[in-house]
Amino acid sequence: MFYHEKRLQYFTPPTTPDPIYAKKLQELIGGPMGEMTVMMQYLFQGWNCRGPAKYRDMLLDIGTEEIGHVEMLATMVAHLLDKAPIKLQEDGAKDPIVGAVMGGTKPTDVMMDIMAASMSPKHAIVSGGGAMPEDSVGYAWNGRYITASGNLMADFRSNLHAESQGLLQTVRLYEMSDDPGVRDHLSFMIARDTMHQNQWLAAIEELQSDGFEETVVPKIAHEYGKNEYAYQFWNHSKGTDSAEGRWSKGRSMDGKGQFTYISDPEPLSPALEPPQPDPRLHGTPKSPAAQKTSDNPVKNLVDGVADTVNQIIPGK
Repeated sequence: MFYHEKRLQYFTPPTTPDPIYAKKLQELIGGPMGEMTVMMQYLFQGWNCRGPAKYRDMLLDIGTEEIGHVEMLATMVAHLLDKAPIKLQEDGAKDPIVGAVMGGTKPTDVMMDIMAASMSPKHAIVSGGGAMPEDSVGYAWNGRYITASGNLMADFRSNLHAESQGLLQTVRLYEMSDDPGVRDHLSFMIARDTMHQNQWLAAIEELQSDGFEETVVPKIAHEYGKNEYAYQFWNHSKGTDSAEGRWSKGRSMDGKGQFTYISDPEPLSPALEPPQPDPRLHGTPKSPAAQKTSDNPVKNLVDGVADTVNQIIPGK
């Protein structure tokens, strides 16, 4: 059961409306690494968790917190759009295009720059001045962004990645604004994402100390793999700069092998051709004799024999 507390976790209104920045802020709401993604990711991981109660409870705690982050950002977008003109007049919007033609620059490039610097028309047309479940270019949020595999180690590593990318984007957006209210608001989210990265690192460490997983997930993989190849770094590009890294020599990170560097890896299998298509699917085989020409099996056989004879004795 969820309850909604009308007070936000944290909020500082912007000093002035800024519909262009509202468009940019949509990335933190509905982008692949936005708050909607981590909200749904943590909740589904929690709902699907069959492990110790502390992990399930932690996942649902942070998933519920992220619901509040979506609300905080949606409220900020609404304030940034408040009292903003419905039709923005970009200063000199025509002049750059004319100048581009005169100077030899592609007008389409300049037009794209102008479009990127304008408000989202959907904020006026579709949402009536509110936030939307989409990213900064209007692409709708997608449930395929989330990861909930049932393996907590794999999931926690995915969570660490999501928080790292999300915090990177939040810091970039912080630096794109000089509005004191926006910056103060984002500073809280930066702090929480800092905690969340630390949280997932701690959870990863705890899963290992509890004995659930090892360095490589799942830990049974070592039993199934061709382990003579499990610790080889294959150099698949010209040059050998990659040989200088930790991954090319010394004990492997899981402690089960030694890294080796293969400077000129060779294929381990012979050249193969794909199998011929099923005639019923009407693909193009190597020989016309293999094509289906009729629903009558006798005619197919006769046509096939004739094609074969023509290949052996041209003109027959």
